[in-house]
Amino acid sequence: MSHLKSFMQDFSASALVTGLIAVIVSYAGPLVIVFQAAQGGHLTPAQLSSWIWAISIGSGITGMYLSIRYRAPVITAWSTPGAALLVTSLAQYSYAEAVGAYLFSALLITLLGVTGLFSRIMERLPVGVIAAMLAGILFRFGIGVFSSLEQLPALVLPMVVVYLIGRRWWPRYAIVATLAVAFAVASGLGKLNFEHFSASLAIPVWTSPQLSLPAIIGLGIPLCFVTMASQNAPGIAVLRTFGYATPINPLITTTGLVSLLLAPFGAHGINLAAITAAICTGEEAHPQAGRRYIAGVSCAAFYLLIGSFGATIAGLFSSLPSALIASLAGLALFSSLANGLGLALSNERKREPALITFLVTASGVSFFGIGAAFWGLALGVAADWLLFGELPWRRVVPATR
Repeated sequence: MSHLKSFMQDFSASALVTGLIAVIVSYAGPLVIVFQAAQGGHLTPAQLSSWIWAISIGSGITGMYLSIRYRAPVITAWSTPGAALLVTSLAQYSYAEAVGAYLFSALLITLLGVTGLFSRIMERLPVGVIAAMLAGILFRFGIGVFSSLEQLPALVLPMVVVYLIGRRWWPRYAIVATLAVAFAVASGLGKLNFEHFSASLAIPVWTSPQLSLPAIIGLGIPLCFVTMASQNAPGIAVLRTFGYATPINPLITTTGLVSLLLAPFGAHGINLAAITAAICTGEEAHPQAGRRYIAGVSCAAFYLLIGSFGATIAGLFSSLPSALIASLAGLALFSSLANGLGLALSNERKREPALITFLVTASGVSFFGIGAAFWGLALGVAADWLLFGELPWRRVVPATR
């Protein structure tokens, strides 16, 4: 009872609205990448609905628990770079094999959290190579904006203009404004088709996982790395930036366990959020840092509410023109792509390994059924070691008398 009384005392309208905005931003951009991945993997509408349900419910459960447990705005979400990876990789494996890879990735993340190995592993991998792998994964989405501009300029050009204006004047709401304009323009052009749209609750669909070595290596391992490097690490950095000394290991372990439980229903990964976390951890949520956890609870509650209608969300996005989806996805990832490229090339001395990683990953090459993300990471790490690692013949041998 005392906890409820404390919660009601800490509650504020600003925190409630901030949580809602964070959820809108999540669904406005990253969800279209999930939709693209489902199209590429030839998922059924029921499987797509279950996928949306699983990642939404997972984000809601973990965000709600962690925010209340640590009284901090711990925002969780699905792995956006992971979904981007699936756009090119999901079609290479059966859906059951992909679910097996999800399980492997979630188990690996859970173990990294339980054992505390996450920080130690991240310290050993070259930062530029990890960033370059992320940039390579996201590169095709940036290109997709301008391919769509050629396809349907009357729709895409206003989206780009509004996005740029929004980034200058209202950076946190640029994607929301872009989405609103996209709907208005598409409606004016007669490009919206809601014939197959209907409101209905999501029905979770169980898929029995199939463990496949190529899928584990080509999808499971890269999914783990991009989730940890591009979602969990920045998410922790956001919390630290705003003064929250939340312990790291329980956050990683909790999201890993929930991902493990929801993988058979389509969840490719639940993790700490970064962009939406920045919305909920700032003064916009509440002037007092100790009361901003309400924004995390609010965000989680909206995830649970909206995620219950996964089929409705899937039907909504299936009614949209492909140019709108591709452009919105690309614009939503501009910032992540720019950050990845900037970090990858920031160290002038180590640009070549990062460049190799970026080019291999962006090329989409596949060997032995293993996707480009893994090969980009492997070749980048190998190049970094060959160029800058300690070689046996270069070791200094102590002089003997």
